[in-house]
This record gives sequence, C-alpha cells and structure tokens, in this order.
Amino acid sequence: MTVEVPEWAAEAARALPHPLLFATVSGAHLYGFASVDSDLDLRAAHLLPAVEVVGLRTGPETLQHMGVRDGVELDVVSHDLLKFARLLSSRNGYVLEQLLSPLVVVTTPVHADLIALAPRLITRHHAHHYLGFAATQERLAARTGQLKPVLYTLRVLLTGIHLMRTGRLETDLGVLGADLPYVPDLIAAKREAEHGPLPAGTAERLGIDVPRLRAELEDSRDSSALPDRPDPAAMDALHDLVVRTRLG
Repeated sequence: MTVEVPEWAAEAARALPHPLLFATVSGAHLYGFASVDSDLDLRAAHLLPAVEVVGLRTGPETLQHMGVRDGVELDVVSHDLLKFARLLSSRNGYVLEQLLSPLVVVTTPVHADLIALAPRLITRHHAHHYLGFAATQERLAARTGQLKPVLYTLRVLLTGIHLMRTGRLETDLGVLGADLPYVPDLIAAKREAEHGPLPAGTAERLGIDVPRLRAELEDSRDSSALPDRPDPAAMDALHDLVVRTRLG
C-alpha cells in the first residue's frame, strides 16, 4: 500500500493541547481505498499529567480537532493513555488498528512498548467488533446506495477473518480482497469519488459474498486458536506501562 501522508500531518497532530505518545493515520488511507477527496483521519494517544488524573479537576480523556488544511478535511482524535489502554484490552478493534497502523506520523518509546504488547491482548472476541461494524456498514450501504460503506463492509469482514485465522492484523482491502476479482475496480471507483454510487452489476455479487464472508468470520472465530482473554502477564505489563509513563 502506497499512501501519501501530508508533510504537515505530525504538526497537525501535535497541535492538540497535551503531549502525544503516538499518532497514526486511520480511515480510508489505512484501508487502501482513499479517494482524491478523502479526509485525513489521525488517531493518537496523549498523556495527561498526574495532577489532571488524581485530583477533583481532571483533564480530557479524549481530545478532538476537526478542520481543513491545504484543502484536506482533517479529523484528529486522541485518547489519554489510561483510556487507550482500557480500550486496547477490551476487544476494541478500532484502537488496535490505530496502534498497529503502519502509517505513523508521531512515535515514542511508549508507542513501541504498546505495539509489543498488542499481540498478547488479541482474543477471539475481537471478532464481535468486526461483525458489528460490518452490520452497521451493510445497513448504511442499503440505505444510501453508495460504494464507500460497501468497501467498509468487505474490509472489516476480511480483516476479522484474517485476524481470527492468523492472529495478525491486516487492514488493506487491496491485499485482503485478492480473491474477489471485482475489488480492484471498486477501489478504483472509490478513488475517483468519496461518495460515489455502487457500480452497476456489483450488487448481485455482493449479495452472495457478504453473507459468505460473515459466515466465514463466525466460523473463524469459533475455530480460532486465539485465547478467550488477554494474556494476564500482558495485562500486568500494560498496567505497569501506564503507571510508569504517568509518573515518569
């Protein structure tokens, strides 16, 4: 996946009012089907000072900034390290993908430590995230007739299947959809228009493939070698990392 990330992405992320532990690119850029007019989704983790965690007046667990820069719509969302760690250890596919995104714009040693712990926090129950997300996008596709939610539906089902079977995260639909011959054409159409319609002749194939992929994800979850719960030693290490980072 070749993705052009604006040179100013790190500067935009660091404009949030607390120091960042990492910032990565998510959304369509990460999923392999960014369009010429896609917005830029930056996802991050920040560190509140201890005084804004232990006292009566606490700091923001989540920060968000939206705007436009150089003609690009920008959406920056960051969670405090404690909130991020809680989400990461609770079968949340969103934060897992944000942490492991190869499109890194800000990094630190804490980022590296979180990445190292992530594989031991993945469970078979992450499949629930992907099944739920796919169902939401499928309903959106039926209501709008747009291509974008169709691509999201395929992407999340295929990511979930790959995760359940291998324990590894892959988010690029161009890679995941290699066995679906129409996927390259859908990606090409999406790159021309962010909110374009579903190309003619595609609905029938999707009507077959989407239920099949959903069933494959459910079967892969049930037969997965992934554990039911995060590794207790990894949870202890994550706790220690949060405490050490906050007090350091």
